Amino acid sequence: MTLEIFVPFWGDPALLYETVDSVRAQRNPDWRLIVIDDCYPDESVPAYFAALDDERISYTRNEVNLGITENYREAIRRASEPYIAILGCDDLLHPDYVDVILRTISAVPYADVIQPGVQVIDEHGAVVRPLADRVKQGVLAPRGGYGIAVLTGDRMATSLIRGDWLYWPSLVFRTETLKRIDFREGLPIIQDLALLMDIAFDGCTLAYTPALAFSYRRHSGSASQKTLLDGRRFRDERTYYAEARRLAVAHGWSKTARAARLRTMSRLHAVSELPGVIRHGTRAGIESTLAHIVAF
Repeated sequence: MTLEIFVPFWGDPALLYETVDSVRAQRNPDWRLIVIDDCYPDESVPAYFAALDDERISYTRNEVNLGITENYREAIRRASEPYIAILGCDDLLHPDYVDVILRTISAVPYADVIQPGVQVIDEHGAVVRPLADRVKQGVLAPRGGYGIAVLTGDRMATSLIRGDWLYWPSLVFRTETLKRIDFREGLPIIQDLALLMDIAFDGCTLAYTPALAFSYRRHSGSASQKTLLDGRRFRDERTYYAEARRLAVAHGWSKTARAARLRTMSRLHAVSELPGVIRHGTRAGIESTLAHIVAF
């Protein structure tokens, strides 16, 4: 089986090249890499790929800037293998990433989503452990020792709505599932959680292996941090949690509905971010964070 790896690109070319190098360093050669440049204004990028001598790597540049969600859709439209990954253009695969993924697929051949073990790095490549990631990995991720945890349907939905412990760029998806279940419109900040919940509501399966195979890069000045300060992040979360509760009730999934109503971890996240929002955020950001903490 060949793992198809897409990199929708808009960002720092130097970090993109590190991402490409991490793919080329795979011990298992059964991969194919497709970089989709969303019209990033740097002519050195196509020149870099033109100079690569690796038939497994292809580079394409969109005719117009599509934006991140539509560029994800473009990757899915181009997918031709049974399973695909959609990496961030600054994240890093460990040399055994393909091996870990293919081994997990072999063990759980009906899996629609595969989550490998992840470490977090900062913009300089140093390993870090922010509070949010300690909670993700130490509290929210299922405990399975060294084995593979398998969550299907309501178990997957309840686990994720309690607190999204997945790392989107590290995930591998069954291609047919992504072609069938699209991103929701109007939720750009938490579109990954919304899509994964829709996959769960469709009765699909998540397989999690704790085998460390991926480095996820967190930037101190990331777009997600800005959306916390101006209020958009928690506003979108409240909107989606209400929708998730409605869907869970319609499915008869009472545990999922209760977790969506309580959104305990999401509230605690707002509590932890409140001091920073008060210091650096807008009035709308402060009001949105407070509303997220107290509103039901």
